[in-house]
Amino acid sequence: MKRSFGRILVIVSTLLTVRFADAEIPSADSTSSEPTQPTVVVVGTTPLPGSELDPNKIPAPVQTASSADIERSHSADLSEFMKRALGSVHINDIQNNPLQADLNYRGYTASPLLGTAQGLSIYLDGVRLNQPFGDVVSWDLIPKNAIASLALMPGSNPVFGLNTLGGAIAIRTKDGFSAPGTEIGLSYGSHRWRSLDLETGGHSTRGFDWYVAGTKLKDDGWRNDSPTEAAQAFAKIGWRGTRSRISLTGAFADTDLAGNALQEQRFLARDYASVYTKPDTTQNRSEFLNLEAVSAITDLWSLSGNAYYRNIRTNTSSGDINADALQENIYQPSAAEQAALAAAGYSGYPTSGEIAANTPFPFWRCVANVLLNTEPNEKCNGILNRTQTSQQEHGLTGQAVLTATLGEHSNQLTLGGAFIESQSHFLQSSQFGYLTPTRGIVAVNGPGAFADGTQNSENAFDARVDLLGRVRTTSLYVTDTLTLANTLDVTLSGRYNRTSVTNRDGIEPDGQSGSLDGNHTFSRFNPAVGATWAITPSFSAYVGYDEGSRTPSAVELGCADPSNPCRLPNSLAGDPPLNQVVTKTMELGVRGGAAAFKWNAGVFDARNYDDILFVADNAAGFGYFKNFGQTRRRGSELGVHLRAGEWTVGANYTYLDATYQSDEIVNGAANSSNDGAAPGFAGNIALHSGDRIPLIPRHILKGGVEWSLGKKVSLSADAIAVSGSLARGNENNRHAPDGVYYLGPGEVGGYAVFNLGAEWQPIESVRLFVQVDNLLDRRYSTAAQLAATGFNGAGNFVARPFAIPVIDGERPLVHATFYAPGAPREFRVGVRYSMH
Repeated sequence: MKRSFGRILVIVSTLLTVRFADAEIPSADSTSSEPTQPTVVVVGTTPLPGSELDPNKIPAPVQTASSADIERSHSADLSEFMKRALGSVHINDIQNNPLQADLNYRGYTASPLLGTAQGLSIYLDGVRLNQPFGDVVSWDLIPKNAIASLALMPGSNPVFGLNTLGGAIAIRTKDGFSAPGTEIGLSYGSHRWRSLDLETGGHSTRGFDWYVAGTKLKDDGWRNDSPTEAAQAFAKIGWRGTRSRISLTGAFADTDLAGNALQEQRFLARDYASVYTKPDTTQNRSEFLNLEAVSAITDLWSLSGNAYYRNIRTNTSSGDINADALQENIYQPSAAEQAALAAAGYSGYPTSGEIAANTPFPFWRCVANVLLNTEPNEKCNGILNRTQTSQQEHGLTGQAVLTATLGEHSNQLTLGGAFIESQSHFLQSSQFGYLTPTRGIVAVNGPGAFADGTQNSENAFDARVDLLGRVRTTSLYVTDTLTLANTLDVTLSGRYNRTSVTNRDGIEPDGQSGSLDGNHTFSRFNPAVGATWAITPSFSAYVGYDEGSRTPSAVELGCADPSNPCRLPNSLAGDPPLNQVVTKTMELGVRGGAAAFKWNAGVFDARNYDDILFVADNAAGFGYFKNFGQTRRRGSELGVHLRAGEWTVGANYTYLDATYQSDEIVNGAANSSNDGAAPGFAGNIALHSGDRIPLIPRHILKGGVEWSLGKKVSLSADAIAVSGSLARGNENNRHAPDGVYYLGPGEVGGYAVFNLGAEWQPIESVRLFVQVDNLLDRRYSTAAQLAATGFNGAGNFVARPFAIPVIDGERPLVHATFYAPGAPREFRVGVRYSMH
């Protein structure tokens, strides 16, 4: 899975592939051989419309894309498009489902996984899509075919509110004026990928408009037992007059996603499509309403605002190995256990002689201990974790924009405010079960079926959660851009946020040990200042400083008590207050070029203060979230974009150095350098300032070419090259495998992936396409994690893999590197029919 990054650079440079969508160069029409004239792209400086500026006046390298760019990429969802087309973006495909990627930009993440530190904010028509519980982002709920444009704003821009630590993604949707006519799209691809897209829009002479879009997607998935099914519907009606426009948007999504996550290295080598354990499913159902209005009340003043409501229900089911059983004798049932099995009507259980050598997948002791409610937490090698989350959120945002002159200088001032209120109800349960030869978890029923702490075992644990959380956020923001001498633009911005979080525990009321009850309030004013200087008409520079913050999520607040440590990051316990994470970003750069050639270069430095980390407790395997100090993400970016006749070529390179800047002790149970009693035993590891943060590569290179052959045919190629990164669990950067207790290098190898595409328009209303991803069928991984493994090299489950040494009743385990494998070569073919 390794290849030197130098070789990757040579390959990419030689083939010079990859097509780009960029703010400063509009994409050429793929059906025309004539070069498109450059246009001035305006970018919103706030989530709401009305505050647009020429991006050359924004002190940051904003990237944008249009609906045409997204459509030509034939990407599964928005995250895949951004991975391929936007600079400094890469994917950690931890869930291994095409609609559940962790999207990373400059080392900050937008993820659908609860418990992941979220550092990017996502907006759709002015509505923040980060969900109330955990700030997660569900890409499967964003209607890709209804997107008119997107802008990726870098840095910790405070105007975009909470979670804008590394950047913000602002999405605008289509309407009947921007997307008139009807289009129907059908596609089919590898692993029985089937999709149907429909959109239709129009408007009347009286200013009324309408737009409707829908998507139905089914995919069997390239990995075993990994189907995807998603349905989306989007509708917008509106009216616009000479100075005003108003629209009402409704959206619905219903998805069922199987993401079988990481796989142990030995099994990937034997069967690339295999899964470690199953099931691992997520079901989302979402309703969304948004009323939006914009009015230019005078030649100088305009007002805009929105009011929205959304309701999201999520159910997850995850079958996992019960790590507690790896240390136990789970084979031959005792006499008491045999009696319990007989009394319950079971037969066929062994009366003697069951051992690991003759029973690769034991289950009788599990069933018996569930019946007896004694030690199923130790004798069941499987556990089925289920969650249910219900979230309701509503909000109001309004802003006023003044565009005027101060003396001889043009000026744009924006004043705004927002109020958001949400209620979330989170339920979690864990049911004991056993592992089958097909890696499935079979849940067992009986008095001890659930991990509720009632088992007659010294290691009994309570995994239940019943948490009701209410969050209110009030914000005021301002941003002002003043033009001096027609060459210098200075921007001042700031936002004040006040967030109150009220948690109520449905299991342990307030006052009891470990109760989740709590009242928390967070407030902060975040400033920003920046300037752009047009040195010549084709050369300019920018510099900016900004601050952003995020409040701790309910998951972090619910697992922040050293006296009540959590077994897992997503298991909740007591809730002392945590501080907000504050990010301070500095960046500067230059950009320039003529109409057909653009380039940019810049550097950035982003530092998190009071960052939140899951740290180790004295009891091995336990821990809690805490504010621990600083992390830093700094780097440089280069980009070139050229249009010459029928050719469009572009490339982006990012150097990214992400490190811890404070010392800390964290759990290192699977790390060979931990302080355990002996090799193979659990222990902690020490982080030191300068250690690299896992899953963040140092180098990202993208580049490409698009060739239009007349008006009817276009060919494109794109590639992504990403250097190696460290696995989670190797936070101290010191893991070294020994081939006995520790398998695998503790890192992710670098990779390069190449894609090809072609479009043909035989008649004006019909377009056909072919898309081939991972053309060279490269086997690679996008993420990795160190963890104990429950299997031997033959694929059989083994508890107590080593008889000795025994220290304090514990035995060593085998640990391995688990990888998130990238998809193999895949193709899609499709047709799109348009009626205008």
